Amino acid sequence: MFYLLVFALSFVIALALTPLAGALGRKLGLLDRPGGRRRHQGAIPRTGGLALYVAFTATVLLTLLLGGTFCVVAGFLDDRYELGPLPQYAIQFVASLVAMAGLIFIKHVNNPFGPGFLFGPDGFPWWILAPLTIFWFMGMMNTVNWLDGLSGLVAGITAIMSGVLAVHMLFRADPPQLSVAILPVALLGASLGFLPFNFAPARIFMGSSGSYFLGFSLAALGIIGGARMATVLLVLGLPILDVAWLIVNRWRRGISPGQGGRDHLHFRLLDLGLSERTIVVSYWAFSALFGGLTLVINQRLYKLVALLGLGIVALAVLIWASQPRAGDPRASLPSHPNPPKSRER
Repeated sequence: MFYLLVFALSFVIALALTPLAGALGRKLGLLDRPGGRRRHQGAIPRTGGLALYVAFTATVLLTLLLGGTFCVVAGFLDDRYELGPLPQYAIQFVASLVAMAGLIFIKHVNNPFGPGFLFGPDGFPWWILAPLTIFWFMGMMNTVNWLDGLSGLVAGITAIMSGVLAVHMLFRADPPQLSVAILPVALLGASLGFLPFNFAPARIFMGSSGSYFLGFSLAALGIIGGARMATVLLVLGLPILDVAWLIVNRWRRGISPGQGGRDHLHFRLLDLGLSERTIVVSYWAFSALFGGLTLVINQRLYKLVALLGLGIVALAVLIWASQPRAGDPRASLPSHPNPPKSRER
């Protein structure tokens, strides 16, 4: 079905653009006239290659980036109309379906205790594959969206994540994934080019369009980059645990997990008196440290041990930052009807 849609898209684009390319050729005088070895009738434009190029290029780009494009458009609408939690979750769910339609899904997970994969060489059955992939994409998009509370935080961690994935694909994979590595390298460049304008004092925020897109992209790269989900979990371990911590705590207090507030770890640290730059750079250092571990650890069991160690350290930080302190009775109360975004700074 997916390949049929790709064919149909390129066919329709070429069918629509070819007459326009012909009109452009006539306007510019790029015409082949009969005479000599040319036996055709009348003056015919020779600009049809433009239609072929655009039809092919647009189809490839839309096919590869359809999920990201959807996230950017939906995020822009969220920035414009400040959508509530349910529409945002619907956006993330649809983005997950778009990814699976584009053949980006979790088929295999390495066995951490030995060679091969969990569930054998055939991978997960469909009834596990689909919900697991949806959970992965929605979880990553929510994590990045909720993390986007301090200037430069998400852009910097995305750059670290992209750099680690690129190094894995280029120098650690056997054989090297040269073609796929283009994707994290491009995301690395985009993040670093954006960061000088976004780091405190920020001159621009990425908004929901940026956080949705980056969350979707990192989730997809963790799958198509040779099943590097453990790498993604290590680099983003602290933000992921922060999201899980918030959801559990809000449920316990009878508050919807989708409500915004200053109970995020980075906001708590800010309320404790740490500067925005200090918090952001500390997050970067934490992510870079565990990202570096994935580059030097080869055995799967050791990576599992590193994940457990990360969980213990992150849990200790969350417990320490969540302790009630005098003069801050409202630090854990919700303050906004929507999940935290960059506009809440």
